[in-house]
Formats: sequence, C-alpha cells, structure tokens
Amino acid sequence: MPITCGELLVRLLEQYDVDTVFGIPGVHTVELYRGLPATNIRHITPRHEQGAGFMADGYARRSGKPGVCFIITGPGMTNIATAMRQAMADSVPMLVISSVNSVAEMGSGEGYLHEMPDQRATMEQLCAFSKTIWRAQDLPKALAQAFNVFAGARPQPVHIQIPVDVITAAADEIPIRVGALTQAPEPASALLDRAAELLARAHRPLICYGGGAQAAGQGVATQLAERLDAPTLLTANGKGLLPAGHPLSLGSNQSFEPARELIREADVVLALGTEMGQTDYDTEANAGFPQPECLIRVDIDPAQLNRPYLASLAIAGDANVAMRGLLERLPAHSDRGGAQAAAAVRARLIEKLTPAMAGQCALLKLIRDTLPGVAFVGDSTQPVYFGTIAFEATEPGTWFNSATGYGTLGYGLPAAIGARLASDQPALAIIGDGGIQFTLPELMAAVDHGIPAIILIWHNNGYGEIRDYMKSRDLPTIGEDIAAPDYRVVCSGLGAASARIESAADLCTQLKTAAAADGPTVLEIHEQDAFIRELGADHVWFS
Repeated sequence: MPITCGELLVRLLEQYDVDTVFGIPGVHTVELYRGLPATNIRHITPRHEQGAGFMADGYARRSGKPGVCFIITGPGMTNIATAMRQAMADSVPMLVISSVNSVAEMGSGEGYLHEMPDQRATMEQLCAFSKTIWRAQDLPKALAQAFNVFAGARPQPVHIQIPVDVITAAADEIPIRVGALTQAPEPASALLDRAAELLARAHRPLICYGGGAQAAGQGVATQLAERLDAPTLLTANGKGLLPAGHPLSLGSNQSFEPARELIREADVVLALGTEMGQTDYDTEANAGFPQPECLIRVDIDPAQLNRPYLASLAIAGDANVAMRGLLERLPAHSDRGGAQAAAAVRARLIEKLTPAMAGQCALLKLIRDTLPGVAFVGDSTQPVYFGTIAFEATEPGTWFNSATGYGTLGYGLPAAIGARLASDQPALAIIGDGGIQFTLPELMAAVDHGIPAIILIWHNNGYGEIRDYMKSRDLPTIGEDIAAPDYRVVCSGLGAASARIESAADLCTQLKTAAAADGPTVLEIHEQDAFIRELGADHVWFS
C-alpha cells in the first residue's frame, strides 16, 4: 500500500529505537498519527505542549535516549519553547517534530490558522538546529542528522518541521533506511599524554565532575579520583559519580568559600564534562569562583572549553573516553593528602549547615534509602536547592532538576512522569505548592496511562523561596503569597492517590505503597512539620 511522509516518519523513528512519543494531536498533526498503530511506538498525551517537552526531558535523562515530541504548528511550538530551552541548557537530547503551514501558506501574513512569520527561525535559538522538510525524500537525511547530534555531539534538542501538505505527500518510493550513527569524538592522544603528565606531577590536584561524565559510571570516576588522590566536586548533574560518603567527595559546594579556597590552592584542576556555569559554580552570583592556576578541561563541545574560565589545556572530546585514557596513562596511586584536605573542607562546610537545610536533606536521604534506585526529579523549590548543595546521590543520573541551567518552574511533575516511563525504578518529583500549579493538569496524563510517578509537594504557602529572597533584601513581599488548592480533593477528582504526611514512619510506608501502585501518588509535606526538624537533628552530611 502507498504510504505518506507522515507514515514514513514513524517507521523511521522505530528504526532509530524510538519507543515513546509525547504529543497532543491537532488538525495540523493528525496525519503524523496515521502510521503509529503499525509500529511499537507508544503515544503519551500530556495536557499542554510544555508538559510534553518536560516529559521528553525526564524520559531522555533516565533512559539515555532522545525524548521525542509531536507538536502542533504555532501555539504548540511556542508552548514547548520553555521545555526546549531547559533541555538545551542541561544538554538533554530531544527531538521535536512539528507541523507547519502548507508550503504555499508559510510566511504569507494572510492569517492562516496557527501561522507564524517564520516558525523555524523562532525555534532555531532553542535547539542545535531547526530544519524544514520541503520534500518527503528529505526526511531520512534530516532524521539521520538529528540522531547524529544525539550520538556524537553535545546532546541538545533538534527541531524538524514538516508542512502539512508534505506530511500527506506520497512516500512509498522512499526506502525506509536509517543513516549510520557516529560516535562522540575521542580526545587527541597527545593531549591526554600532556594532561597525564601535568596530573602526575601535581601535588594538590582537584577534580570537577559534570553531567558529561555520567556515562563513565561511578566505578571509573571513583578510580580516577582515587588514583590522583584528588578532592572532587560534583555538579548537580554529576551527583552520584562518587559514592555517598566517599572520603574524597566535596559534594556540590563549588560556590562556597571553603571549597573555593581548596581550588585556589590546587596546582592542577581537572574539569570533566562540565560547563562550569553559574548555577553550579557561582550560585550566590558573587563572581567569587576563582580562575584555577592550571585548568585542564575536557568537553565534547569545543566552544565550551574556554568559557567562562580559560583552560590551560583544552581537550575536545568525550569525557568518558578521556577518563579511561587518563587511567591508562597515570601512575599508581600516591598519597597526596587528598582525603585529609577534603575532610578539612567538609568540616568547615558542615558548620554552615542550617537546621532547615539539615532537615530537608535528611528527608531526601530517608527517601533515597527507602526507595533504592529512585530518581529524584526536582523543580525550583527549597528542598531541591538545599539538596543540590548537600544531598548525596548513590548513582549517576538519579538527581536532576530545573533549578540549575534555565531554571524554570513546573518541570518536576511532567519530567518525573517521563522518567518513570523510561525505567522500572521509582521516579519522585519534588515540587513546591506554588510550582506544581504551573503543570498540575499533567497529573491526568499519569492517571490516563497508569504511570506510578510519585509527586512530593513541599508546601510552604506559596512561593516560599521568593518570599525569603524578598525579605533578605528588605523588599515588600508582593505576589508570592498565592493560594493553593486542597490537593487531596484535587487528587480525588483526578483519580490519583494522595496522602498528607506527618511522620517519618508514615512517609516510608506511603513511599513503598506509591512505588507499587498502578498510577500516580501525591504526597504532601508542610515545611513546618515537626518530623522534618526531628530528622534534621540526627542528619549526617556527606553520607
């Protein structure tokens, strides 16, 4: 039977191992759906295109595969724009396939449905590239280009738009053929030799691991840190690359003076797979992070190697390959006093641990220990801010949030849905009572599809973090004191399970029940609950 370009698309996606698509069908995209029943691709329907993008983001981070979205022309694309920029900021692979007006109507200015002056030009600022498919035969090449970005370059969103009349064009003469995928470039051997020489001679080395080092795994990352006897800092997306409580771990404390002093004293700093951006290295925005005396940077993106800090040795390539290459070149472990230096810094950091931080981080640790393998999917809310500093993940890829990078609200709930779809392990969103109102309707998507995502609402009566920020600067508190619905009533109406948590024992019981459920569960904790303070009293940081 003859097939259309839309049918060719889903067959090609299946060949690229796509098993899930997030989207809301509309009159300009329905022809993308014609061929779905003939594939093994499942379709998840969010309640808003921004939710589709956040779900694809969470799915990609947890699965390691690009999240794929089908998005309507015009408003659908502007709705997903925030999610695309969040994914771009955090190097998350996402394929956004949209419709666009017919070839004759594009850019006409005559008021056609969903018309934009230049949709592709608008979206190209939010992705690695944005491409229009003018002929059905161009589709296989465009998809090959997109999946090569995901496989061999810095992962970022890609946007492919197809005019509605091209979607329905005949494509039965076009072979269903995928392009060969490249691998991430390997670092130059001579540069790795030079890096190993510098590190072998160093007396006070220090390591900074970022999310780009995740694929190496905890074993390789730990072995490299121990080989160098180097105190090690982890970005939010690098959490878990050292085991919780490891004697060389400094956690994610690049923005605090005790860790910065150690960086100033280091004779070589090795930064692997990290952009060294403000939301990891200068959270107080005081421009206090020091330019290291000797900075070795390894990054898959050559453009990143000298920003925002100049490298002494810049190595373009896969950080994971570089880590293994350095291990092959470095001599056996020698004692450089790294563990003792790290312990001294940790002791000074612990002095700064406030009761609020201790309680919230103890809460996160309790969840981690109750649900082994759980992925924490955070929004911009207080426990996520504190956890990004002080929480120790047990494995890479199990702590990610929207509080770093682009920093949007509303991410946690839909991203946790995507993460749970990607893995049999639990996924738990941490989101404030204000932030969840951005994307609360996405709870219905989890109900629709029986997705047992766990949603932990941190209730602090509105935008608590913003309220505290205003007060700290002697500003009038305006606009932060928003009302919240009775979430148990809301969940009852939506068909989701819910519970108000008032003790640690109750939390553990509810978490286990939620993880085994056949749909989403919302758990609500209030900031002032006594059991949070009780947990904090016994909390041990760096564990």
